[in-house]
Amino acid sequence: MHFSTALIGLFGLTRRRKAAPSSLEYAQVDDRDLVRAARSDPASFTALYERYLDRIYSYCYVRLQSQEAAEDASSEILLKAFVGLSDYREGLFAAWLFQIAHNVVLNSQRRRQPGALFEAELLADPGPSLEDVVVARADRQSVRAAVASLPDEQRTVVELQCAGWSGEQIAVALGKSGPAVRMLRHRAVERIRQIVLAGEGK
Repeated sequence: MHFSTALIGLFGLTRRRKAAPSSLEYAQVDDRDLVRAARSDPASFTALYERYLDRIYSYCYVRLQSQEAAEDASSEILLKAFVGLSDYREGLFAAWLFQIAHNVVLNSQRRRQPGALFEAELLADPGPSLEDVVVARADRQSVRAAVASLPDEQRTVVELQCAGWSGEQIAVALGKSGPAVRMLRHRAVERIRQIVLAGEGK
C-alpha cells in the first residue's frame, strides 16, 4: 500500500489537508506526553500529526521542490514515525522525527534528479540582513550551488529556516542550543556570500 494511502486510512485525513490548529486540549502538552498517549491509543497520534505536519511538509518541499514529492515524503515520514513509535526513546521527539525526515528526503532525492533546491529569494529575512545582501547580488543558480556546497549542519539550518522553522524549532530538531544554531546560520550565510561574490569576480 502506498504510504499516502496508508496514512489516510489510519487517520481519516484527506490528501494535502493542511494541519488544523492544535486543539486547546493538547496545544500545550509536551511531546513526550503525546507519545505516551499514542502508544496507549494509536488514534491519539493525530495530535502529533497535526503538530508537525506543516513543518515536515515545508522541509520536504524546500528539499524536493515538488508539491507531489513533498506530500508523498511527508506521508511516508509520519507513517514511519507512527509505525516506529516504540523505537522512540524519550529524547527530543522533534529531533527523532527530523532524523526520519532527513533519511526519507535523502532517499527520495536519490530516486529523483539530484540538485533540486529552494528558490533563492526564500533566503531573505524581512529587514536588512546578510541574506538580503546575498540575494540582492546573486542569481538563483549561484545561490543554489553555494548552499549545496555547505557543510551538512549549516545547510540543514538554512533549509529548515527557508522551510519556515523558527530558530527554537531548529534547535530542538537538531539537539542544539539557540546560540549554536545562530552561529551555524551566520557561518552558512557568510559562506554563501563568499562563494557568490567570488563567482561574480570571475
